[in-house]
Amino acid sequence: MKKILYIDLDNTLVNVQSGIDRLTNAEYIRYEKRLDEVPGIFARMEPISGAIDAFHTLAQSFDTYILSMAPWGNASAWQHKLEWVQEHLGVDAGGPAYKRLILSHHKHLNRGDFLVDDGLAVGADRFEGELIKFLTPLFPDWNTVTRYLLERADNDSPPTSEPYSRHRPALQRGAALHR
Repeated sequence: MKKILYIDLDNTLVNVQSGIDRLTNAEYIRYEKRLDEVPGIFARMEPISGAIDAFHTLAQSFDTYILSMAPWGNASAWQHKLEWVQEHLGVDAGGPAYKRLILSHHKHLNRGDFLVDDGLAVGADRFEGELIKFLTPLFPDWNTVTRYLLERADNDSPPTSEPYSRHRPALQRGAALHR
């Protein structure tokens, strides 16, 4: 049985700044401190370098899902996240992303082995499996993350790196990685 892998969207698969850079001056001023509430902002975002290839590679070795949060005050973000996944990861039934998008404000309620996420919000810090903190010195890019995960795809032994966890002693299954 394949291990379960969750991958976040914002700043993990998706380059959020690329959407912000496409805002008009009027949109930027109107939503100054709430840019994630700009209608249609998510549809303007591009993938992070290496993310699409990494997703397809990892989906061959893991039971892979996309686990993200959409702003409560921006209903279009929910739709645009689905459309982004379909555009960049495929719409075909049986494809690696087909019906594998989970939008939740409670990531810790999902059971699995790994979560790749750039942050600790909405329950990522309480995820029961191993949190792989993306865009950190330990996991700076998708090449590093992919290599790390593929080494553990069929391996139940603890990680060999030195992760830090506030919740459990390091090197135990379920230890969170964040630096």
